[in-house]
This record gives sequence, C-alpha cells and structure tokens, in this order.
Amino acid sequence: MSPVLSSTSSLEREASRGLDRRQFLKMVGGGIAVLVTLGPAEFLFAQERRRMYPEDLNAYLLIGENGRVTVFSGKIEMGQGVLTSQAQMAAEELGVALESIDMVLGDTDLCPWDMGTFGSLTSRMFGPVLRAAAAEARAVLLNLAAARLGAAKADLRIDNGVVSVKGIPSRKVTYAELAKGRKIARLVGEKAVLRSVAEFQVMGKSPRRFDGREKVTGAAKYAGDVRVPGMLYAHVLRPPSHGATLMKADTAAAEQRPGVKVVKLGDLDGPDGLVACLHADPEAAAAALAEVKAEWKTETLDLDPESIFDHVEKAATHADEKDRRGDVAAARTAASHVFESSYRKGYVAHAPMEPHTATAEPKDGRVTVWASTQTPFPLRDQIAQALKVEPQKVRVITPYLGGGFGGKSGGRQAIEAARLAVATGQPVQVAWNRAEEFFYDTFDPAAVVKVASAIDAKGKITLWDYAVYAAGDRGAALFYDVPNARLRAFGDVNYGQRGGNGIHPFATGPWRAPGARMNVFAGESQIDLMAAAAGVDPLEFRLRNTSDARMRRVLQAAADAFGWKSAKAPVGAGSGKGRGIACGIDAGTYVALIAEVTVDAATGVIKVARVVAAQDMGIVINPNGARMQMEGCITMGLGYVLSEELRFHGGKVLDHGFDSYHLPRFSALPKIETVLVKNDAVEPQGAGEPAIVPLGAAVANAVFDATGKRIYRLPMTPERVKAALGAT
Repeated sequence: MSPVLSSTSSLEREASRGLDRRQFLKMVGGGIAVLVTLGPAEFLFAQERRRMYPEDLNAYLLIGENGRVTVFSGKIEMGQGVLTSQAQMAAEELGVALESIDMVLGDTDLCPWDMGTFGSLTSRMFGPVLRAAAAEARAVLLNLAAARLGAAKADLRIDNGVVSVKGIPSRKVTYAELAKGRKIARLVGEKAVLRSVAEFQVMGKSPRRFDGREKVTGAAKYAGDVRVPGMLYAHVLRPPSHGATLMKADTAAAEQRPGVKVVKLGDLDGPDGLVACLHADPEAAAAALAEVKAEWKTETLDLDPESIFDHVEKAATHADEKDRRGDVAAARTAASHVFESSYRKGYVAHAPMEPHTATAEPKDGRVTVWASTQTPFPLRDQIAQALKVEPQKVRVITPYLGGGFGGKSGGRQAIEAARLAVATGQPVQVAWNRAEEFFYDTFDPAAVVKVASAIDAKGKITLWDYAVYAAGDRGAALFYDVPNARLRAFGDVNYGQRGGNGIHPFATGPWRAPGARMNVFAGESQIDLMAAAAGVDPLEFRLRNTSDARMRRVLQAAADAFGWKSAKAPVGAGSGKGRGIACGIDAGTYVALIAEVTVDAATGVIKVARVVAAQDMGIVINPNGARMQMEGCITMGLGYVLSEELRFHGGKVLDHGFDSYHLPRFSALPKIETVLVKNDAVEPQGAGEPAIVPLGAAVANAVFDATGKRIYRLPMTPERVKAALGAT
C-alpha cells in the first residue's frame, strides 16, 4: 500500500498545528482516537529541543467504525521497511490482524510532527511511542467491552479485534461495534503497559511487506510520478562549480521558444537567485535552458582528492575532547612500543536510484508539495520561510523514496519547485538529472583519523590516543577495556546544503551511519594491527580486551557461523586469500563482521567472496526485514570500501554519472550470511545502519591477512592495493 495521499480537510489543517483533545473531538468522525504527548526527556528523540510543545501530538491512531485502524506517523518509507514494521507494532499492541492496519506516513497535514527519518531512530525511538498509543487504545476498548458485555476486564480476551469473555466465546463484541457511534479522543502522557515478548503474535514475525507488490509491479508512486493538471516542468540554471557567482544571464533566446516561461527570482548573484525555464514538456524546458547564455565568476580553490587530507587537518582546528581516562602521557612514555597510524577516506556520494524530485501546486492560498525527502516537517518550514508565509500555508506529502541514505535530508529541489509554482501560479515539477544529483549532493565528508596505541606483554591494550578530523565521533567510543585513553574530535560536523565552514569545498551531510564507518575502519584496523604485533589471533585479541558481554556474544556468534579457526595473522600471506574480523556499535546495535577475500597481486583487485554478519539489535520486530537491512548494508558498503570516491577540483564536481563514479555491481557481491543474536532483554534497536559500519575494517583486515600489507585509506582501489603490495 502506498503512503496515503488525500485531500486537505479542516481536520488535516489543524493536525499540522498540534491539537488538544477538545479540538480533535470536534473534527474527528466516528471512532476512537488515541493521541500521545511526551514528556521532555522522551520528546528529545530526533526532535529539535526548541519544539517541545506541551500539547503537540507525537503519535496517534484512529479506530474507525468499520474496525480498521489508521496509524499516522511522521516517518517516511524509503525502502527500509518501516511502513510494515510500524504497522506490526500497532497491530501487536491493539490485538488486531496486520491486514486491518492502514498507514499514513510523512504528510505534514495529517501526521504528528517529526524531525525526520534518519539515524535508525524509527524502531528504537518512535516505536515505543506508537506502541504506547496502541496499548492505550486497547485499554480503552477493553473498558468499553467490559461495560457492553457485563464482565470484568480481567475476564476478557482479545483476538484479531474481537473481545470475548474467557471460556464463553459466544459473548463477544468487535472493535468495529465498540467504535460505532463513538467520539472518543484519549490523550496519553505516560508509557502504557506494553505486551511482553512472550505474548507477541505479530511482532517477531516476517509478514509480506506492505509495499512489496506495488514495488515489484511498478505500481508504487514516487515524487517523479506525480502529475497535476496544468503542471510545468522546470529546468534550472546551475553554476559550473560550488562558490560560483552568476554575473549575467541572457534569456532572450529562451523566451522566444513557443510555450516557454522564463522565471528569474531573487538577486541573481546571491544565494537565493534562481533562473529557470518552464514548459509543459520537460524536453522543451531543457532545450530552452540550453539557449540561456550565462556568465559566471568562479572561485579558485586548489583542492583535489589527494590534497584534501592535509587541508582537513589544518582547517579542522576546533578540538572537542569526548573521552579521557587514566594518564595518556604516562602510558605513552611507559610503552615499549607505540603504534602510530593515520587513516584516510575521501568524499562519498549518496547516489540514490531516485534523484531529488518535487512537485508543487499552489491552490486556495496554500502550497502542496510532493517531495522525495527524509524530513517532511523541517522541509515544510524551510519552504514556508522561502515563501515568507506561515508553515500552515504549506503542506508536504512524501510518497515513496527511491533511496535516501541521509542524502535526502535537504530539500533544495522542493524549495525551488515551490518558489516557481508561486511565481507562475501553476503546478511545477523540479526533477534533478544525475549530474545535478552529484553536484548538489551533501557528500559524506573526507576525513582523517590518527591513532597512537600500545599493548603490554600479555597482549592487553594499555594506551589509546585517538583523534578524528571532520567525521565526528560517532562510532569512536571505546568498548575495549583500556585504562589510559583519550578521544578527540577535530572540526565541527556542520551538515548543510552549502559548504563554507572552511573545511570542505562543498556541502557535506549524513551518509548511512555518518562518521561511524570511518571511525570503525580506523579503530578496528588499529586493533588488528596490534593483534598481529602481539602474535595473537584477531578474534582472541578482541575477546581478551573487552568485557562487554553483548560485544563478546556477537563476536563469538560471527566466529561460530563463519567457522573461525584460531591463528595468528597474516595466515594467508603469499596466497592472496585471507579473512578479517571487525566489530562496532551503532544505533544501539552491536555487530561483528567477518570477511573472506582474495587479492590479485597483478591487478590489485580485491574480491570479497563471503561476509558473515552477526547482530544484536535487541527485540527484533521483523526478522526478514532486519536481515534485508543487514544484506543491504553489506551490498552498499562495498562501494565506500572498494570503489566510491568523488572526483573534484576545488568546487568543481567532476563526476556527473555512473560512468566515472563506480557503485557496487550485483556480479561482485559476496555470499552474505546473517545471524540475529537473540536478546529480548533490550528494546528494539536500529537495523538500517549498523552492519555497514565495520565492513571497511573487516575487508582491510582480510587484505592484510591475505597479503601481509595493510591498507590505510578508503576506498581500497586496485591502484592503492598495488602500491601497498609494492611498498617495502
């Protein structure tokens, strides 16, 4: 089922502002509505601190007179499966069949305010709120049923939306009958009693995805599929490089083309300047734009993929000490040998299958925008600011997304579409081509990590002095037992749509587990380096140095599934075949990966033959969904590990398509084996990012095991592998 796209009503308009119970009762139709407001501590999940409205509705659902349940969620579906998993959570707590749930996602007029879908927050942070709403609804329905049936609540049971008296199944009433003629709105301000794992009937199972049939048949609708009567397609004039200023735009020839509208907005030499050609035919709009003669003033910035690292170290001057324990200086002095290493990673593009697209329709004093975005509510506010109107004058609807990975947190295309729609008085669609997608991407930042570490004669880590530049500290926290440690993060991670913080020549932003991939690549490579120096098996070295029970379990689970045999690395040096292990923590989930590789010494090509991933993510809502996310992480992760790196010079992006920017191909995929480590004592944690985090280190460690040479830079391209193999 597609996320619901429906017409605007008074209820919908008020819902975008936040309601109290009395307002909601006036506007809701027949049925029982449950609304949840959170206390300050809980409310901070993925939300801006300044938006703590006491009566803001953070989750709600409606039990209709027909017995169907509608769940309203500010989250969006971009392939990760939350359309289904959220429905499972609601169905479980309500005691209804999954098929009776209807989902409404990412609609700013219908859904509760939400900061966005990122950081693996949906299940672990929004999930408990949704479950609380459903559990409260169950309690309301049980009270109504007890009165209807003349029985005590303790004597009632619920099965698939039917309440009956225990032992007397003929005495029953359905949710639909209880909701009929009712107008009840319950506001929940505290956590309701949730069902235990032992009681689960829907959660913990793997039903067919709600969006599966639509996507495999091509019926699923994305932002680019939206068609509105009278719609124009816009092609926007783009600069040749970041930092360029438009000095002149001659649009005379474009204006002479039949049916073409040329729109100029703002100060053309300013950040909000906009020149676009619009037509009912997108090809005609593109042809008109080609007629525009533009003169640009460009900046000179002598940076490229090789010089960027020295620049990052020099520019990232602000240091934030995240952790300090023991005496680092004394431990360094006392160490018989200090292992000092520098690790690097270039810029990586998000490269989603679906480029940024948006359609805006001005109507009845409001603007409705269908956008491919991970953040519908912040985008609504940004559009309102650009149009100089109140947020209630803007509605953002989020159809399916064809991939996001953090790259669709910004919404430049939607703001452009809205401005052009208001300027022309007609619906306008802005759909980026692949070159625009690369140019305006908010790239995963280039980064540097420097580590100094030491071990004692027993193979125990005594020193860990860690400094990360431009990637932040996500994934860098120690789970190893180190008495003397320091963790510093240099450079503010200030994600945004424009560069200019002095570190990067263009905008950077979150990219699936932002920062954690770099930090775990560096940290787990350094751990492996010390294990080899100590003459200790890499798995044994990790187990010897951590008392974290969850980490020990996932390490052992991965080793058991892989068939790990204890041996000092490099086992396969000279054979070109090796294995590598790495582990990490992300989004509350513990994960360990073991990779098996072959390295062709003549070509430098790394072939990843097998990956085993073990993951402890607490209670698993949908096992198949979790496995799919783990497999997707490993598939996507091969790109940042082996091939993906942006080519640029200064502010000029040199990659315009997949002819030069190389994504993983299905033909190169390894055998992937997943293990879900059971841990029902922990609430559901993140699934969409953790397994991608240790892949770089696992492969790099496997390359060392195969060749005896260590790789310190991502991606591990054939040229870099050959250089490492040739190094003395």
